[in-house]
Amino acid sequence: MTLDLFATLDIVEDDVAAVVNAYMTDPTSGPVSFGEGYRIDPAVAVADHPFANTLIGQSWASAELRRAAVRAAIMLAQPERV
Repeated sequence: MTLDLFATLDIVEDDVAAVVNAYMTDPTSGPVSFGEGYRIDPAVAVADHPFANTLIGQSWASAELRRAAVRAAIMLAQPERV
């Protein structure tokens, strides 16, 4: 999981924020490279995360809540090593 990469310092918070920003800017942008040699498709992460997938489509959800849900989905997803 992306979360595990924090323990090894392969990624930092700025890396995750960049992936979240990419998704929030364009949810269809595709895979995003981050950290030192990792890649993840945030749209797939959101689609695979039941809460984030449901919340992202809710009109009542604030931008902050959407960002938090996307971040949670990314943290629990399995990035690809490139």
